[in-house]
Amino acid sequence: MIHSSSFLLPNTTAGEEEDNRRHSPTYALVLLNQRLPKFTPLLWQHARVRVCADGGANRVYDEMPLLFPHEDAAHVRRRFKPDVIKGDMDSIRSEVLSFYSELGTDVVDESDDQDTTDLHKCIAYINGVMPNVDKSSFCILVTGALGGRFDHEAGNLNVLHRFSTTRITLLSDECLIYLLPKTHRHEIHVNSSAEGPHCGLVPMGMPSGRTTTTGLQWDLNDAEMRFGGLVSTSNIVKAERVTVESDADLLWTISIKKF
Repeated sequence: MIHSSSFLLPNTTAGEEEDNRRHSPTYALVLLNQRLPKFTPLLWQHARVRVCADGGANRVYDEMPLLFPHEDAAHVRRRFKPDVIKGDMDSIRSEVLSFYSELGTDVVDESDDQDTTDLHKCIAYINGVMPNVDKSSFCILVTGALGGRFDHEAGNLNVLHRFSTTRITLLSDECLIYLLPKTHRHEIHVNSSAEGPHCGLVPMGMPSGRTTTTGLQWDLNDAEMRFGGLVSTSNIVKAERVTVESDADLLWTISIKKF
């Protein structure tokens, strides 16, 4: 299973865009109710569909104009119109809901479902509207998934496991996280201009009896990892290609450089 954070790299020139689109991964974007990373406009341009999870629409409305301080705020808000707002609708402000509804954004109210998180609802929605997408080259990018309340972060990590066959990347200004399922050998292509060098591998759900890596400063060789024992945090990427094999699902995290 090959992984790359190419969505953090600048877009190609106009002359290359059409050709690259045929060969590039397909991205969807989910925006949660936490501060938008500075690179959100770049993710927005990469994405085929943009979904705000409830109060995530407040963040787009309030914070996207701050990323373009020399432009008219109303123009920025119209340009960055989400395709869908979905969730239990307990956080979105009424004026924000009205603004995007009038622009044509679809609103899906699932206030009757209190057993799943807003992120879970959004992932299920995207999988439903993109059923025929090639899963090997499809990834859902999630902003605002890290850095807030810990119970929210834990819920977001749980979503990675609930949808383990869907590539999902959780993002903040400081780092990204995604799941490395034990069913695959993983090859991670590191974009050193945008990410690293600090990284980590964390077993979640169950201990790892054997994990082997290459490309890290402190590589693992059939190492056991578990909470209460060894966990490979504060590691360092030393190569442009990192490989990981494990008998347990692992979380991969790597720092993001300042934009």
